[in-house]
Amino acid sequence: MVAISLDSSLSLQIDKDCHRRGVGITEEIDGLIKVYKGHVERPQIVPCVTSALPPEHGVTSRDIVIDKFTDIWARFYVPTTCHGKLPLIVYFHGGGFCVGSAAWSCYHEFLARLAAKAGCLVMSVNYRLAPENPLPAAFDDGIKALMWLKQQALSSASDWWSRQCNFSNIFVAGDSAGANVAYNIIARLSSEEAAAIKPLDLKGLILIQPFFGGELLTNSEKYLIQSSRSALSLATSDTYWRLALPFGANREHPWCNPLGKGSMKMEDLMELPVMVCISEMDILKDRNLELVAALAKARKAVEHVIHKGVGHGFQVLSKSQVSQTRTLEMMSQIQAFISG
Repeated sequence: MVAISLDSSLSLQIDKDCHRRGVGITEEIDGLIKVYKGHVERPQIVPCVTSALPPEHGVTSRDIVIDKFTDIWARFYVPTTCHGKLPLIVYFHGGGFCVGSAAWSCYHEFLARLAAKAGCLVMSVNYRLAPENPLPAAFDDGIKALMWLKQQALSSASDWWSRQCNFSNIFVAGDSAGANVAYNIIARLSSEEAAAIKPLDLKGLILIQPFFGGELLTNSEKYLIQSSRSALSLATSDTYWRLALPFGANREHPWCNPLGKGSMKMEDLMELPVMVCISEMDILKDRNLELVAALAKARKAVEHVIHKGVGHGFQVLSKSQVSQTRTLEMMSQIQAFISG
């Protein structure tokens, strides 16, 4: 089997072994990121776009600053055809913690469509990236975004998005590294700060192809053949982890492997319904299935779906017919999950 390839218009050419390095380059994923001694380059392989949307989308979108000092901001999506109070999905983009943006055109399109299809608000958080800001910076930014949201809930002000937001019906979600961010935010709230976000009421966790790892490889990581244009290979995964984890940490770190020694016990995770979306052709398939099994063993309310014939990040990075079909299926499944 060969994993589905990315939309050719994105021109994503990931070097298979990630070892082609020029003078002064310490780490590189070809076409995505070059790390030099002293600075980082990220070619604009995916265009960044403004919040503007055509009227036929039926969605209004605007950017709002959350913390100007750390440059954390969010892009909001509000359906124009839905009335009354709506659920809110707090969403974190993927990119191995090292690349990606809430302004990437692929996320802008996907989340606008999701807001319209699922009848919900979406708050797409733009968080700080590694290696300039290694973990836990992304988790800190996620918590800060929820704290900012809490202040909006407590405020008497009513603006274009908050008047339609049901602050008692919040879902935390993300894809790939963004799903890791979502999970680790919930883990942190479980142990430290759950009461701190009241009156926000979290209703569920949505993990789309969550980016986790470990020193012991799974079968899908070892044997699932990937196209040269796949969004995630074992080599790119290893590079992302080297750049994102604290200095000296390996892939058994709890932020990478939630099932490893030293990680939070699944039984202690906040009691929230969890939805895990898995791609059949993704090298993370088996690791995602292990997470689902661990959550079920801990008696958590977990459900999962496997999207057939597609690879990692298909919903934002592939324009093939099968990917478009599976993306519509995913949106319907998320709609059903948040409707409870």
